[in-house]
Amino acid sequence: MQKPTEEELFAAVDELLTGEPDLPPPSERARLREAAGVSQARLAEALRTTKQSVKNWESGRSEPRAPRRQAYLRLLEGWAAQYPAEPAPVPETFTGPTAAPDTPPVSADQASTAVATTPPEANSRPPHPASAPSRPANSARPTSTSRRPAKPRAAAPAVDPRFPNGPLAVLDGDGTAYCLGGVLLDCPASTIPQLVDWVLKESGIGAARLHRHGKDSDPLIVLTESAVARFGLPAHLEDRRGLRLAEDHPVVKQVAKAKWKLTQRGFGPWPRIYRPAQKGQRQCVQLAILPWDALDTRAWGDAATLHPADLARVLGVFATRVLTPRGSTAVTGLELMTALRPPTRPVKDEASGEWVSGPNPGALTSATDPAPPEAPPEHPVAQGWERGFLDEEAYQWVRDPNLLSDEECLLPWAVGIDINTAFLAAAARLTVGLSEPVHVTAPVFDKKIPGVWLVDLSHIELDPRLPSPFTPNGQRPQGPGWYATPTLAYAEELGHEIRPIEAFVREETGAYLDPWHDRLKDAYLTTTAEMGIPVDKDADPAVFLEAMALHKTFAAADEDNVEGLRAALRELAGPRGDAARLAVADDAELAALTSRHRQGAMVLSAVKATVKGGIGKLRERPQGRHYKDGERWPALERPTWNALIRALVIAKARVNMHRKMAKLAALIGLYPLAVLSDCVVYASSGPSPLDFLPRNGDGTPVYGTFRIGANPGFCKLEGVQETAWAVDLIEQGYNPARHIKGGGHDAVMDEGE
Repeated sequence: MQKPTEEELFAAVDELLTGEPDLPPPSERARLREAAGVSQARLAEALRTTKQSVKNWESGRSEPRAPRRQAYLRLLEGWAAQYPAEPAPVPETFTGPTAAPDTPPVSADQASTAVATTPPEANSRPPHPASAPSRPANSARPTSTSRRPAKPRAAAPAVDPRFPNGPLAVLDGDGTAYCLGGVLLDCPASTIPQLVDWVLKESGIGAARLHRHGKDSDPLIVLTESAVARFGLPAHLEDRRGLRLAEDHPVVKQVAKAKWKLTQRGFGPWPRIYRPAQKGQRQCVQLAILPWDALDTRAWGDAATLHPADLARVLGVFATRVLTPRGSTAVTGLELMTALRPPTRPVKDEASGEWVSGPNPGALTSATDPAPPEAPPEHPVAQGWERGFLDEEAYQWVRDPNLLSDEECLLPWAVGIDINTAFLAAAARLTVGLSEPVHVTAPVFDKKIPGVWLVDLSHIELDPRLPSPFTPNGQRPQGPGWYATPTLAYAEELGHEIRPIEAFVREETGAYLDPWHDRLKDAYLTTTAEMGIPVDKDADPAVFLEAMALHKTFAAADEDNVEGLRAALRELAGPRGDAARLAVADDAELAALTSRHRQGAMVLSAVKATVKGGIGKLRERPQGRHYKDGERWPALERPTWNALIRALVIAKARVNMHRKMAKLAALIGLYPLAVLSDCVVYASSGPSPLDFLPRNGDGTPVYGTFRIGANPGFCKLEGVQETAWAVDLIEQGYNPARHIKGGGHDAVMDEGE
């Protein structure tokens, strides 16, 4: 090969320098546009191209050409300077040792204040074998603010250098604060004001904001029973109605004397202690008090009974993947919407040149009243309204026993299948209203416009062996009624003409719930996968059902009854044979798996409760025995009080389920016995959903029917009972879907209100 000359090399380099510059990867292009609050249509207009072209650029299907390429690159570079990417969080998992981020160095003065003098009897809890190092009696505490478990852990980067010790800590009575990743801190505080100071100044606890225009998550400190005693709090909250300490309680006085404030909720199970922000810096600490039932067992199971190290892991994993808990899972679900789409952002005042707060495009930016038919009857706008109300709720339907065939009644099994996070699946790509309702008379129905429509659907004749898709009780409508857009879009899909009498629609719309859906879906699937459950959409349904059964067996196992667990494992059999292998595993492995599945089940339960509760909280009703209809209540003053969004999600979830039931009936003539929210019960020749769900010749599920799998919108086995049992309940007027789990586990219609 001939040696190149200097001129030839320079020419080649010059050619590279003048070549087309590289664009950011497609995902980054979309992120930058969304961070700037610009829609694809607006960007297409600016670049004199089509919306589909912008979609193709952001999906990687095509690349822009000159001169648009140079203009697009200039725009992206400008956005990148304004909206830099944040580092991705590194959550703790349940599958192995987890990182313990290094704590910042402390001074000798700080170290000396960390020495505690709490007597040994102040904390009667035994040390956790894997997380809490044993300490000789009467020995002094280490002189560092941070202590580590005896077993070393691999290092992992902190999510944010400001918060090296994670989003939260579980504080025990001896002053040990258990953090995510196995980090142990010494807390010298003996009063609540001292605790707040320590958390904000020394602990390194907190979490970075999820959106650049949002706020960092306040650090959360969970108080165990012994910690409650340490700070002079009562073991039980006497005021069960108000759920707060009295204003004259010594602890409340301590907080006020130290010039800290409490929110309107007062000092209850989830007190928030703060001072007004100074120079843009928040000063706020969230507490969760376990003996006061801060962790609802319906959402968290028996998480409150865990050792502090395990509880820190469960809550920490949830906080890292979803959000640091800020109260009930319903409250957290609503707060997550705001954290991902803050109502305001900085905008430049053209007159003064100053940066001021302005509305954030695509978010709910201000509190707005609903249209009268959307509101609950006690709402001020509903007073005097006499033209009916919206009734978009989840299914509660049982088939008429006279419509049960002999063939169905002779089938041996009633099998309940449950839709995974049905409300979350319905929230995906759902267009909702972001502005005030606009009243329209005799409108033309448009399925792309979110709103409520007054329509008469009573003339539509449907198979009575299926619930009506138009009403939550599954009965045929009796006359004109108010319906949300998804319900009427489905009626149109079924071939019926829609002629609205009037409507309340929204002119400003958007996919407000998309980031909320994406984060919760990722949290749900990531945690599911850590339980050894396949989450791939094309996973073998039989393998998925076996893995789910194995997970439930471990999650429900009694830790003190190893032989009972072995017997339950021997009863399971499936394609992978995992149950048979584990039935002969040693006690240590079974104990580790039981702990892992038990804690994973708690996180999954909390994620699901966050979905349902967050949607329900969009239409929070008034509370308190002194409330009178027509009065405003505090929830109405927040931008996220939005009854229409709740109705749109529930309506879409209900018609999604009806679409699958109708497809199954059309294919194989199989009709449900009962439906309750996201659970449907069928009579079956075998005890598995695979015994009645149709499959293609190659074994794949038939498109449009129920599909077994882990993803939101897919389904899993809810429970199995004898068909005779289900028929007997139906004849007595009860819903077998509510009791199909057996073992006293009745389904609950919990939508967060």
